[in-house]
Amino acid sequence: MRFEIERKFLVVHDGWKAGVIGRRRLTDGLVGQFENGKVRVRLDEERAYLTVKGERQGLGRPEFEYEIPRADGEAMLRLVCDACLIEKTRHRVLHGGLIWEVDVYNGALEGMILAEVELEHEAQTYSPPDWLGREVTADPRFRQSTLLRLSREAGRTVTLDEVLSAVL
Repeated sequence: MRFEIERKFLVVHDGWKAGVIGRRRLTDGLVGQFENGKVRVRLDEERAYLTVKGERQGLGRPEFEYEIPRADGEAMLRLVCDACLIEKTRHRVLHGGLIWEVDVYNGALEGMILAEVELEHEAQTYSPPDWLGREVTADPRFRQSTLLRLSREAGRTVTLDEVLSAVL
């Protein structure tokens, strides 16, 4: 088991592009959601993963991730996830000795750009890049399941302003 500690932020300009050291296209599907966690399937260009995330404890939460046969992952997306898919390109950006992940969303969340950084412990200090905006780590409006729900309810891509004005 891994304990994931991450902080998530809005991105305010494209200065992050200069530091990109890698990228991959991801498709995530929500297999199930329970009171304090979720199960998702993720495909990248080559592999598939099944991930179980537990209840948040501060900035962290337990995470269990397993590589599964790609054909199984594709079938889960098609047969289990009920078109609740998140498509994004994840850019790995080196800044201040840490790897930041900048997610540029496509599909139902086109235009949304969020950045996150994984930390070793909650009190870890870091130098925030100037392209970071407001922190949204604890904001339920920026959970992927909420973003998808807002998009489905609107019947179209939702804007950042719409997400910020959403009442949950």
